[in-house]
Amino acid sequence: MAKATLQVKGIDELVGKLKRNAKLDDVKEVVKLNGSEMHTNAQRKAPVAKKGGGNLQRNVRVYIEDNDFTARVKSEADYAAYQEYGTRFQPGTPHIRPAYYEQKERFKRDMKRLMK
Repeated sequence: MAKATLQVKGIDELVGKLKRNAKLDDVKEVVKLNGSEMHTNAQRKAPVAKKGGGNLQRNVRVYIEDNDFTARVKSEADYAAYQEYGTRFQPGTPHIRPAYYEQKERFKRDMKRLMK
């Protein structure tokens, strides 16, 4: 399945600053908002077959986990990885990765805004 991970370095400093400058509920809202936006963007970017398709779009899901501190967007169609990465017979049509890379910058910007 297509999956992307964002790793934050310096988490102790981040938590310290967040405790001083922002409420943890604000962080949870940023996570939920960005997860929702990435979900919508991944669905929009998912390829759709000309003959009544849309299965890939319908099977993009967002999960809010870790006490609302993690948003995970996942394409759950059986063939999602083939669409995302391609095969030896066809090139991929990525939809999760582009949505992730676009959302990553918005998420960083939103988190920096909380820390000011």
